[in-house]
Amino acid sequence: MPPTLANRLGTSTHLSPLLQKAKRLGVSSPEDLEEIAITRGLRYFGQTHRSEDDPYAKSAITAYDPKFFTNEELAIALMSPALPYSLTRLRMAAAMLGAENISPLDIYRLARHERCELVVRYIAECASKVEPNNLFWSTLLEHLPQSQFTPPDVLPHPSRFVAMSGLDRTGRANRSQWIRPTS
Repeated sequence: MPPTLANRLGTSTHLSPLLQKAKRLGVSSPEDLEEIAITRGLRYFGQTHRSEDDPYAKSAITAYDPKFFTNEELAIALMSPALPYSLTRLRMAAAMLGAENISPLDIYRLARHERCELVVRYIAECASKVEPNNLFWSTLLEHLPQSQFTPPDVLPHPSRFVAMSGLDRTGRANRSQWIRPTS
């Protein structure tokens, strides 16, 4: 069995209430969470393979509906320390945190319950450097505890959360833009 994010961070894995909720809504694997994120606009990470004719899609339709499984819940579920370690899922979680109308207080509350405050703080610190005027990131950082030591090479490099341009016509390089879901 592959190591969990909790194992890689040097903490213990716990039974996740959020993943249990997702399971009740028909999400049976971490890949299903990724699929939901893609259907909610994270096309940067690929195309959805979901078909309306797929019997699984019909049985799990509530998990695809933000009324039943919010974007805040999806973001935190993607970075759950109880899931197998995946840099792609962590990047998707960071992108979902950048979705419109996300509540920083809901993110903080969920992160506390899911024991992933360290990961959320790391992402928020990275994002606040890219988007220093974005009130969401500063509000989130105000509520999260100061980060402890993060083992090196466990969380993605900050450049993996952004799309960077090359040289533009003015000769300026590397404009960074936070990757987030599109409508």
